[in-house]
Amino acid sequence: MAQTIKADICVIGAGSGGLSVAAGAAQMGARTVLIERGEMGGDCLNTGCVPSKALLAAAKHAYMMGEGEPFGIGKAKPKVDFEKVNAHVKGVIAAIAPNDSIARFEGLGVTVIKEHARFKDARTVVAGRKEIRARRFVVATGSHPAVPPIPGLDSVPFLTNETIFNNTTRPDHLIVIGGGPIGMELAQAHRRLGSKVTVIEAAKVLAKDDPELSAFVADRLIREGVDIREGAKVARVEGEAGRISVTVEEGGTTSTIEGTHLLVATGRKPTTDGLDLDKAGIETDAHGIKVDDRLRTRNKRVFAIGDAIGGLQFTHVANYHAGIVIRNALFRLPAKVDYGAIPWVTYTDPELAHVGITEAEARARHMKINVLRWHLAENDRAQAERETEGEIKLVTDMHSRILGCTIVGPHAGELILPWVLAKSQALKLSAMAGIVAPYPTLSEISKRAASSYYTPTLFSAKTRAIVRFLGLFG
Repeated sequence: MAQTIKADICVIGAGSGGLSVAAGAAQMGARTVLIERGEMGGDCLNTGCVPSKALLAAAKHAYMMGEGEPFGIGKAKPKVDFEKVNAHVKGVIAAIAPNDSIARFEGLGVTVIKEHARFKDARTVVAGRKEIRARRFVVATGSHPAVPPIPGLDSVPFLTNETIFNNTTRPDHLIVIGGGPIGMELAQAHRRLGSKVTVIEAAKVLAKDDPELSAFVADRLIREGVDIREGAKVARVEGEAGRISVTVEEGGTTSTIEGTHLLVATGRKPTTDGLDLDKAGIETDAHGIKVDDRLRTRNKRVFAIGDAIGGLQFTHVANYHAGIVIRNALFRLPAKVDYGAIPWVTYTDPELAHVGITEAEARARHMKINVLRWHLAENDRAQAERETEGEIKLVTDMHSRILGCTIVGPHAGELILPWVLAKSQALKLSAMAGIVAPYPTLSEISKRAASSYYTPTLFSAKTRAIVRFLGLFG
């Protein structure tokens, strides 16, 4: 007979969002059950954010060995041991894994079940030989790589983000299908580690970002030797392990690219297979599980968060969702999601960070806007470190409130945070222009860009006249 477990909240999926809900609920005194059929930590820890950033860090060390001449340091050719690079990646995962482990969560009082979960009815979930009856359920099952219907793809070996970090042999020639953040990050990492790399993108690379600033990233990758094919359609794929042939159609012509490894990075799909959501009265569509602005499904006992609902598929969004669910499910507060100030970062070198709306979106929504910039070449710290390629671009309304901000350059992911605060709190540019920034830091570009809004008025003929007039009084 099945064992029945009664709980206040049952979380399905131990990725970032699910773990945040389970940890928060348990520490607040709720009887909490967490069900995970795969690895604790989900995609972010095991096959996404953590391993990709670890690989990028190794690649940057290799790249910088050949970039010292401007500083008077002789160029050196790195000796890349790809197996040890892989061990570094695995080591980083292992260092973080205890935070997401079964032991830690059981120590918090969470009942962890390592089984596949499925709904039996509107208020019951079955996991192995256990039935969980809970006041509230949270579906946090994440997403998985979307594999496009390319002729021949099903008959050749290919990599995705779920498998590429198990590769201990450096690809001689990595062909990447997809020029989004995952594709571009892994393309640059492998190029810097010594692989030949070709990126094939049907539209524009990094198409969701401001095209002016994403061009900085594309230009850098091209200069480093990555072959980027934009506006290219993959007609078919052929070959076998170690010998992959990709037929590409570009501008009316057809060509063939030969490589040793193929990476498919064409987006992600919500993971909802086998959950029997229909038995719980939960609706789905092409984007994932359908929820309202309180993250409730049609079955009001059940919430869904993170990649499982589509939309912005980022770890920090899943964690944000977790907070919304805690307030709704445990405290019965009508908390609602607001995506207006959600940032995202592509961790190439240079990094590309964004919050709010782009210039093009702003022009479509507002009659008049202001666009402000400050280039890294005008920043003393950037000059000292010879990292002068990049800029900050601000978009404001006519009342000097922030509509959006994009930064391209070193540490852009860190530099974007003040603008996330400004956007979320509807601050005016005067708030940033009035702060004192430490010198010399890259963060000065934010103050400089904000201050430039006031420059035309501050140094105008009217201001000079006022100063001369006041000077008459001693």
